[in-house]
Amino acid sequence: MHTELPDFQMPNDEQVHLAAEGFRLLADPTRIKILWALLQGESSVACLAELVGAAPTAVSQHLAKLRLAGLVRGRREGTFVHYSAADTHVRALLAEALFHADHADRGLPDHPGDDSLSHRHAPAG
Repeated sequence: MHTELPDFQMPNDEQVHLAAEGFRLLADPTRIKILWALLQGESSVACLAELVGAAPTAVSQHLAKLRLAGLVRGRREGTFVHYSAADTHVRALLAEALFHADHADRGLPDHPGDDSLSHRHAPAG
């Protein structure tokens, strides 16, 4: 059935593995908060810890995992590291997850005909 579709292609095993690993790392509320904060701009561990309500050591551990997965980048300035989201794909991924959660929470209908990157506003919080 699917093979009859003209543009149908399954992702390769490496793409599937990397996507699953990214989702696995995002399956933590603190990491989602950290990434959302980083999407607003560069930040230090101390600032992120305050924003997400976690200990700096815990935030550092989360950042290390997010960095290994390629979701976060660090920029060293002397003894400080300033973190940021890796790229616009991270923004799209996280924004869609939050929009989906908002729609599910509020019982909102889907957007017929919209592509998945059409949202322009932050999810209601």
